[in-house]
Amino acid sequence: MAKAVKIGNAQGFWGDQPSAPLRLCEQQPDLDYLTLDYLAEVSLSIMAIQREKDPSLGYARDFVEVVKSLGPIWKSGRRLKVICNAGGLNPSGCAEACRGALDAAGCPHLKIGIVSGDDVLAQLLEDSSAAQFRNWENQSSFSDVGERAVSANAYIGAEPVAEALSQGADIVITGRVADPSLAVGACLYHHGWKLDDYTRIAGATVAGHLIECGTQVTGGIFTHWSSIHDHTHIGFPIVEVSEDGSCVVTKPPNTGGMVTLETVKEQLLYELGDPERYLSPDATVSFLGVEVSEESQDRVRVTGARGAAPPDTYKVSATYRDGYRSEAMLTIIGAHAADKAQQCGQVLIKRLSAMGYGPKRHVIECLGACDGTRGVLPAPPISYEVVLRIAVADSDR
Repeated sequence: MAKAVKIGNAQGFWGDQPSAPLRLCEQQPDLDYLTLDYLAEVSLSIMAIQREKDPSLGYARDFVEVVKSLGPIWKSGRRLKVICNAGGLNPSGCAEACRGALDAAGCPHLKIGIVSGDDVLAQLLEDSSAAQFRNWENQSSFSDVGERAVSANAYIGAEPVAEALSQGADIVITGRVADPSLAVGACLYHHGWKLDDYTRIAGATVAGHLIECGTQVTGGIFTHWSSIHDHTHIGFPIVEVSEDGSCVVTKPPNTGGMVTLETVKEQLLYELGDPERYLSPDATVSFLGVEVSEESQDRVRVTGARGAAPPDTYKVSATYRDGYRSEAMLTIIGAHAADKAQQCGQVLIKRLSAMGYGPKRHVIECLGACDGTRGVLPAPPISYEVVLRIAVADSDR
């Protein structure tokens, strides 16, 4: 049996700790792969705005600095490989910038692989009334958006990531790849799995899902967060994925946070949807038979994922222009603070309307008074301080 592949993730979102990738590599010298996740759904719309201003942009420029920081790791002779979706809407532009960073860091020998093909905006615009392009939630036609669309990206899978690695890439830069597929690609290449080894791929998908959000699985959003060790230096997660697809979740020694049955179970359920049919471009995964067991401190084994063929369609995330939005917040204190805040918000909306600038949509919230959770959480009997939040939206700036 081939040795388990060791994959760490040091980026859970665009804007996560820029020093984390180098730190994790120094803390765990035997790491085989480093994955970095930059793309939330909103990230591509931000990148679209950047690309409009400068066609050479549209990617996470932070990643170029990460590549520079890792120069000493590669110069020392380590064979660490990096897989990231920092390419956003412009993987080639990101690769060009990273090429310069590698050369400047004294690593001109390293190869960069580019994964593209996720940008499907032209196809959607060409056939915008097609039934398969309807909104998943409300069944509205893509033609309702039409020329206001600025991006549309399919969540592609691990196969092209593995292919880039097989061609010798040391860094793989992708656009919109499904979050767990960054780790699955490493497993496909390392273990030599076939693309229809669905149960092994299901296990790797679970492993990728567990680490895709950075320190969440090591205690970052643990229900009992106040009880974890050393919040300041929470360790980023590592999965050791075996040839059969099972894995051990862990973190570097002497780092903060924790890896326990509870932190792993909470991350397993994160953004899960149907636990019997977790849809990935690589496999349809059943979590129902997943078992977790504690091997030792900060080492939790995960087994039992089952896989079947993936769906024959891809999920697409699209963004479009919807006018302008503005929001503001104000602290209200004193007796009946929530009532004061609501009335204050109404006053502002009425004054805007009287001036001829009444917004098409608005929302008034009293943060701290359980707005939005009535019926779930009881409202405080008396509120002496709340934060008033007002948001307005309109097609007219």
